[in-house]
Amino acid sequence: MIFTETELKGAFVIEMERREDERGFFARAFSQDDFDAHGLNPRVSQCNIALSRRKGILRGLHYQTAPYAEAKLVRCTRGAIFDVMVDLRRESPSALQWFGVELTEHNRKMLYVPEGFAHGYQALADNAEVFYQVSEPYHPECERGARWNDPAFGIQWPLPDPILSAKDQAFPDYKP
Repeated sequence: MIFTETELKGAFVIEMERREDERGFFARAFSQDDFDAHGLNPRVSQCNIALSRRKGILRGLHYQTAPYAEAKLVRCTRGAIFDVMVDLRRESPSALQWFGVELTEHNRKMLYVPEGFAHGYQALADNAEVFYQVSEPYHPECERGARWNDPAFGIQWPLPDPILSAKDQAFPDYKP
């Protein structure tokens, strides 16, 4: 596995090292030892799949607060998404900064989203499917969200006029 740290401390784009031959390829998609070696939370408490039927659907920005703040490992298994994370850690030098990367079924990149980050993504294709592992189970009492177009973040989403759930539309501007 190839770990490339983003400009947001502790957040990584992860690529699989493929071993290929005429039959296809083999690649490790997760290794606790590799995560430990990079100081990342390797715990997997829950795995989720989300399907976005239409290009332009935007999900987020979501996060959970302590004591159930979660780390996520996100991968697009069908289609393509623009995956975004925002550093909400008050003490961080990259507080309120965002990072986005295109994850596709073809590039097989993954995004490691640390605890203390908000996360969201926009489908770049119809029927985009996302698989993600989270370090904590869902706790509705700790669930929070921030508005996808909050001026405090200035995220540049690739597609205009996103399709949002009523819940995601109602998120307020982020207040630290």
